[in-house]
Amino acid sequence: MRSIQLIASTLTVTLAGTAFAAEQYQPPRNEFGRPDLNGYWTNASLTNLQRASNYDQLVIPPDQVAEVTASHPQNVRQATDDGLVQGELLDGSDLGRGRGYNAFWVDPGSEYGIVKGEHRTSWIVEPTNGRIPFTEEGQQLRRQARAQFSGNDGPEGRSLGERCVIGFGSTGGPPMLNVLYNNVYQFVQTEDYLTIIVEMAHDARIIPIGIGSEHRPAELAQWLGDSIGWWDGDTLVVETRNMHPQQAPSNAAPLSAEGKIVEKFSRYSDDQILYEFEVDDPVYYSSPWRGEMSFNTSAERQYEYACHEGNYGLEGILAGARRLEVQGEAE
Repeated sequence: MRSIQLIASTLTVTLAGTAFAAEQYQPPRNEFGRPDLNGYWTNASLTNLQRASNYDQLVIPPDQVAEVTASHPQNVRQATDDGLVQGELLDGSDLGRGRGYNAFWVDPGSEYGIVKGEHRTSWIVEPTNGRIPFTEEGQQLRRQARAQFSGNDGPEGRSLGERCVIGFGSTGGPPMLNVLYNNVYQFVQTEDYLTIIVEMAHDARIIPIGIGSEHRPAELAQWLGDSIGWWDGDTLVVETRNMHPQQAPSNAAPLSAEGKIVEKFSRYSDDQILYEFEVDDPVYYSSPWRGEMSFNTSAERQYEYACHEGNYGLEGILAGARRLEVQGEAE
């Protein structure tokens, strides 16, 4: 795909008007007087956490949005594969190109993410290059984790998503990122808790809200980390520490015992929640880094994510590895 040069430009009158309207926006409130976050939301989008090398700016200029969107590989793939899926039986030839799924089965979104009225090329906004600022130590720790939790010696060597422990690609977070499909979230809010139910793989983040909330002891590290929340005006702030040791080094935002992730949820409009996150860890990163994303209202509800129901893939992978070992011993 040819390099797309995205030049910096001043905001148009439309975007300026959008920003002004957001500042004046009064969010709907629940019975407790807080901004209402309840409902079904989705972060499905062509935008990813880190900026691809063919983009040189965070914001896609309005006059380039249509061209950039149409030429995105995912949209090209949908346009070419869907005709085959709908018109005839697949013959498996697409699998040789590394596609475990043909386009019929995926639903990543077809538009770039719109944050604060701007089409974004990455969720990361700081550093300005849109890339995670790993330290050399952080990179080494990630390599060690991949070596430890990879291979076919046993089920623990396969990824957490493949084992149906948590969803793949940090869909459960934090930060909560868009993935290949199943990008719907249900927010259930009370006065004292926010529960975020993630479509894949039915992960649930139960976040206590209140000044008295405290983190659990570090020994109780759990999947998706230990999150506590509090209100800062109309923004819900959530701090997460102490991820499970199997998730922490392989998460989209790896964390050490010294690290934390702070998320912010603000109603931006009737149709959007502005989701901001900052990752701070002196072991993995040379500086804190920050991202912004929008959760958009969803007319779709969540599908049941059965994961391993009727799936013999993991059993077959491990059985194949044992067979190869036996053959190697015999030879």
